[in-house]
Amino acid sequence: MRIGEIAAAVGLTTRAIRHYHHLGLLPEPARRPNGYREYGLRQAIVLARVKRLTELGLGLEEVRDVLADDEGRELTEVLGELDADLARQEADIRARRERLAELLRMSREGLLPGEGPVSPGLAELFGRFSPAESATAAKDLEHLALFDATADPGRRDRIYLALRELADNPELAARMRELYARMDDLADAAPDDPRVEPLGEDLAALVPDDLLVALVHGGEGHEDDTRTPPDSGVGSAFGEAFLDDFAPAQAAAVRQMLKLLTGRAGWTP
Repeated sequence: MRIGEIAAAVGLTTRAIRHYHHLGLLPEPARRPNGYREYGLRQAIVLARVKRLTELGLGLEEVRDVLADDEGRELTEVLGELDADLARQEADIRARRERLAELLRMSREGLLPGEGPVSPGLAELFGRFSPAESATAAKDLEHLALFDATADPGRRDRIYLALRELADNPELAARMRELYARMDDLADAAPDDPRVEPLGEDLAALVPDDLLVALVHGGEGHEDDTRTPPDSGVGSAFGEAFLDDFAPAQAAAVRQMLKLLTGRAGWTP
């Protein structure tokens, strides 16, 4: 397989694979007489391991240690461990799809009295740092409900912990309510409104580094993490659909926030 083919097979970008070569996680194959570098099964397995371990929250130094242990094991044993991990993922995805199916049912059939996509506990937590009358906050709560239904447990738990810390801090909660008010004020503004950029900067400043890693990868954050850009960020299909929910000036502020967060994490937008 060539680099584009192996990248597609394991769900990585070619840039990520080249980055792993640079870090020494995967030796780069020698060029064949035809001028191409050819990848094999063992290299595909290594890349699959790297991808999964970073998804679980390991830093690249820890991943390197795991790969070193793998070198002393039989290929069949490594494949068996990967298969067991995929089975666990399959069960989790099935449960998340069931929650998402319930949301779809509610959306199609209309909500019954007392029924809604947002759990009472989540609504109470969110209400502690968002104004009830804010249209922007209402949209965010819908996004959070979808996240609650589809995110993997590690990522969901980590982000909920950060939300609780935000709700329990009166100063931060008041700051968040102020930012929602400023977002609402941009509902009818132009994207080049002078209030847009400062709001994006203030929104980004409110996201701590550990939450930034959890938002994209789940699990515990690592200050020395060097990872590839998220598939859900600026310019992605998911990111654009998310931004479509906002008015033009509001979307511009969110873009500014995402751009700053991406840069802070060391990714190239």
